[in-house]
Amino acid sequence: MDHAFSFRRFAYAVSAMALVLGVGTIGFHSAIGEPWLQSFYRAVVSSTLTGLDTVPKNDGARIITIFLVLAGISIFAYIGSLVVEAIARGVIGGLWAERRRRMAIEALREHYIICGFGRVGRRVAEELRHEGASFVVVDYSVVAKEAAEEQDVLFIEGNGTDDDDLRSAGLERARGLVAASDDDSDNLYITLSARAANPELLIVARASNEDASKKLRLAGADRIVQPYQAAGRAMANLMLRPQVTAFVDVVTSATGTDLRFEEIEVSDACGQGGKTIRELDIRNQTGALIVALRKQDGTFDTTPTPEAVLEVGDVLIAAGTEEELRALERLFAPHETVAR
Repeated sequence: MDHAFSFRRFAYAVSAMALVLGVGTIGFHSAIGEPWLQSFYRAVVSSTLTGLDTVPKNDGARIITIFLVLAGISIFAYIGSLVVEAIARGVIGGLWAERRRRMAIEALREHYIICGFGRVGRRVAEELRHEGASFVVVDYSVVAKEAAEEQDVLFIEGNGTDDDDLRSAGLERARGLVAASDDDSDNLYITLSARAANPELLIVARASNEDASKKLRLAGADRIVQPYQAAGRAMANLMLRPQVTAFVDVVTSATGTDLRFEEIEVSDACGQGGKTIRELDIRNQTGALIVALRKQDGTFDTTPTPEAVLEVGDVLIAAGTEEELRALERLFAPHETVAR
């Protein structure tokens, strides 16, 4: 905030200088009848202390000259102090960097917001970056700021519990938000604020225990992750079903093998609603495999048969390579998009 205020004061000083020159030009033109350009020239050399073109012809012109000299000394001394202050704080380059950062954030659409840039938040950022998804980080700790600078990610120094900081991150334009703070209370407030500001936002929140998970669900979180519970489950599964667990971990990681999972919603605009998997011949047309089907009521068909009917609003869970999944997306893309 101090940097922005200094810049504003500099603009005021420049405006004051322009006003002084204007007054001096009009004064000289009226007092001694010189042409406008000559009057402006006399005002400039007087106020900038570079000397006098000629000795003023009358008392009125002399008074104007004295005013310009005193005003010029005051304004230039003030501008000089601001420049020295800016250099001392190292903000001349920082102001432009801050402006570029703000413009980049304002340009984001359908992006993700990560509140909390600890170990969990950094891992989320890594996955999003690998997938090519746009995101911005909100955190107030010095460690988080340094980590964000090292990784060259868009960063807002603030708190996700603050509505203004969330707005600065483009909450109204965002596609999703991750509440990844180490504090359950912060995640609860973040979820409440985000849900109130953007009812359509997808919110994934971190919880340390089941009690916090229930509160986050009531606050409006769509998905809740309990790291300790998830870690315990993963470790147990690695003991009981090591190969299955290792495979799932690899294919669900953005940095894993070529095999990927993707979810695609059946929209009314795609024109595929009411058809079966067999009719669409998805496997032969795209190469992707439909491994599950989420119905509109929230239930899952984990073994959809070729005769399964795809209704508008259903979500396909598909597996395949990146190329195969892109082909599947095109198959279910709105007709207008396909036409373009």
